Amino acid sequence: MVSIVFYCGYVVFYLQIETLRKLFIKIQQRFFHYFATMKPIAIFSFLLFVITACNNSDKQVAAKSDSDLDAARNFLDAALKGNYKDASGYMLRDSTNIGYLNVTERSYQKLDAVKKDSLKNASLRFYDTMQVNDSTTITIFANSYRNDKDTLRIVKKNGQWLVDLKYLFEHDMDTTNYKQQTRIDTIHK
Repeated sequence: MVSIVFYCGYVVFYLQIETLRKLFIKIQQRFFHYFATMKPIAIFSFLLFVITACNNSDKQVAAKSDSDLDAARNFLDAALKGNYKDASGYMLRDSTNIGYLNVTERSYQKLDAVKKDSLKNASLRFYDTMQVNDSTTITIFANSYRNDKDTLRIVKKNGQWLVDLKYLFEHDMDTTNYKQQTRIDTIHK
């Protein structure tokens, strides 16, 4: 009787081990299949990343300006032509400026073809330039299509002149009635 119980226990134990072995083989085959198909995808993704990274570095090197007005002109010209990727190369890279550039690009994309062509063919006019210090310049400009004066700040950072786009949206000077005036000090009257 003990031998029958022992034999039955052995059979149950053997069946459990055999079931676990088959399960392990299935899992092993699935993992092999998963990793065998993922390896080419991972290699392709890595190569695509490397090629893209190398391609972007060339464009940032090309976006250099010799002077403050050159940076403003390059930025505005690229934006008027709808090439916001190039325009961003002439811009001070911070989250606020990137956000404003994205909003401007979305607005440009909503324009009809006639208005886009008019902006592409527009020329830039610079009315006044105020040098705040050796690394900051403010310029008043307009384009020939809209002929609406506005103000742009250009800053020198790490030896490179870049447009600070947020100044265009956040400054408090009304450039439609701009006249160079000396400000009166109202505190010491």
